[in-house]
Amino acid sequence: MSELINNSIKRKAILKNVLRQLHEGKTVKEVQQEFGELAREATHSEIAEIEQMLIAEGVPVSEVQRLCDVHVALFREGLDAQHPPETIPGHPVHTFIQENEAILSLLDQMQNNLLASDMGRNLVRIEAFRFLADKLALVDCHYRRKEYLLFPFLEKHGFMGPSQVMWGIHDQIRAQLKKLKELLAQNGEYSILESVFLNAAHSIREMMYKEEKILFPASLERLTEAEWAEILRQEHEFGYFLIKPGDEWQPSRVAAPQPDPRQASLPQDQENAVHLADSGQAGGNGCTLLNTGLLTSKQIDLLLRHLPIDITFVDENDLVQFYSQTRERIFDRNPAIIGRKVQNCHPPHSLDRVQRILDDFRAGTRDEASFWIHFAGKYVHIRYFAVRDENNRYCGTIEITQDIAPIQAIQGEKRLLDD
Repeated sequence: MSELINNSIKRKAILKNVLRQLHEGKTVKEVQQEFGELAREATHSEIAEIEQMLIAEGVPVSEVQRLCDVHVALFREGLDAQHPPETIPGHPVHTFIQENEAILSLLDQMQNNLLASDMGRNLVRIEAFRFLADKLALVDCHYRRKEYLLFPFLEKHGFMGPSQVMWGIHDQIRAQLKKLKELLAQNGEYSILESVFLNAAHSIREMMYKEEKILFPASLERLTEAEWAEILRQEHEFGYFLIKPGDEWQPSRVAAPQPDPRQASLPQDQENAVHLADSGQAGGNGCTLLNTGLLTSKQIDLLLRHLPIDITFVDENDLVQFYSQTRERIFDRNPAIIGRKVQNCHPPHSLDRVQRILDDFRAGTRDEASFWIHFAGKYVHIRYFAVRDENNRYCGTIEITQDIAPIQAIQGEKRLLDD
């Protein structure tokens, strides 16, 4: 066994250096001449771990992301020989692969339509292509289920590479599809439309290959049945890409309950106060003792859910401990986010800004950060506030999100019950 471990360690070390040579400018053909046999023997798990090792050693995520397709090209011969993972209909991986088949079929249909000889002049074909492009945009639900469900569970097993690299590629695909939609809305030049679509289709196909050859097999090796059950329980919140999942897979064990964010984030003295209050020894009636009153746990939950803002709380260790589940959430949140590093909850392109805000809060050089964006037909105001105790000790960060478009539209005055 030790010999196998040592061989695996040595192989990964050599392959990591091979990837470094690609980053330094060598071509796939050049390194394959020297390390081709070793590359063919690399497993899906080793490939993902090697990328993670490079990031841990200081290679920027953006650089790994940029050369992700090149990495896959190096190992492609060996990966081609591997079959996609087999799972029972209803298992989250089976659903992902079922969606990939639907995505592939739609891409083929769009490509045949686009490359037809009369496409540029045929208004019926153009309108049909526009309809198919709207369908393709729904691929976002496939990526969001990865980002908000699969990646958090992989991170709990110390497997950070997919969320650091794949999320960035998802964002590139989103940008390509957005550009395609804009061109179609503007009746853009046919040659540009063709180029944008073919680039997007290539990116999506390559992502499907990485999923089925690397990500999903590695995930099946790491996640427990209880974790897959929890993913299954939550995945319907994000929807599916043009498919109806099967229902044959039934986990034999119930997923472990999510940690209580209230208890996880409170200092010891406050934990004791909450315990006394909930047991009726501080204020009675199962109430929680607060700074200016007493509320039951149910009242606190209802209060937070009925606020016209979304709230997320991150503790002093940068772990997400709570989010309010309001009626119309602006940004996706789901139970899998609880206990997740907040840095992993943001796309890679915004990570440096999020980290700078947290560092400033922790250092005491900033207490608030605000920005506003147009998103999903809303004008979204996002604010971060440092949370400090009576001794000015940093205890975490609150994120407050609100659609301010209705507020901006207010004019004149309105007295109480004027309507």
